[in-house]
Amino acid sequence: MSASVRTNQWLSVVGWRGLFRDRPIIPLIGLLGVLIVAIELADPGIVGPEWAGVIVRASVPLAILGGCQTLAMLTGGIDLSVAAVASMSGFVTATLLHSPGGVAQGIIVVLVVAAVAGLLNGIGIGVFRVHPLIMTLGMSFVVLGLANVWQLQNVQTGAGVPDSLRWIGSTTFADVVPYNLLVFIPLTALILVGLRRTGYGRLLYAIGDNPVAARLSGTRAWQVLIVLYVISAVMAAIAGLLISGLTNTASVSLVDASLLPSVAAAVIGGTSILGGRGGFGGTIVGALILTVLTALLTVLGLPEPSRQVLFGAIIVVVAAAYTRVTAET
Repeated sequence: MSASVRTNQWLSVVGWRGLFRDRPIIPLIGLLGVLIVAIELADPGIVGPEWAGVIVRASVPLAILGGCQTLAMLTGGIDLSVAAVASMSGFVTATLLHSPGGVAQGIIVVLVVAAVAGLLNGIGIGVFRVHPLIMTLGMSFVVLGLANVWQLQNVQTGAGVPDSLRWIGSTTFADVVPYNLLVFIPLTALILVGLRRTGYGRLLYAIGDNPVAARLSGTRAWQVLIVLYVISAVMAAIAGLLISGLTNTASVSLVDASLLPSVAAAVIGGTSILGGRGGFGGTIVGALILTVLTALLTVLGLPEPSRQVLFGAIIVVVAAAYTRVTAET
């Protein structure tokens, strides 16, 4: 194929559709660049190394929550329990601050509780065939209820977010590089390698792309789904710890506002809600886009109701446009 033919192909509508379908991260990075230029024009001088560090620091927990949704969506599911699990994680760790085991005990406890919640999700979805939306929504109420019971039974004065969580969640090296990358980079590497280089990752795509064919090939989907939702819940707990450290707040509803943005980050990042298509790399860029968009709306000084309307409208338009383009073959 000649260079002119390739150029004309990229200039055509079909070429752009193919780019969005096969390499969505490229146009997403372009959109991110446009938003960064827009915020610089709205407030000249705001964009710089320190600003970039703030954006990355705020994007990391959202990207992790978006990763939970990405893994679930690859199989055609969704995980609406991540916000409740994340909120529980930060809150319970704070209440166990003065326990004999201190912060370490609190983190171990919340990771185990999160794994149990994910295990129940996986059993309900994989074994009893409950729809993922219903199962995870119900689990979110169960976790929220148990967290409220824990709150009533363990009212403490003087307990707060541990210093170690505040350090890793909100501080930066040289005012530029956030320390939460110490958690995020290894976790990202595990997810990317797991999806691309392991048999388990290929099974996630296979179940979402063609569950009947996967079952006929001998895949035990219920086992794959149980492991999936355990991983998702543990990731949500980690995100909750980082959000608690970032905001210096611990409450049973701390992460509720991040539930829909986590879904949006995965969808905007190119993960199909029908399963079988997507990846964590796009979700990371999607989380950055949403964070920069929030910063832009703040710079523009829009009142909170208007910000919510515009934020939601942009998410719907971008997600709908991407879904339409990628549906074209």
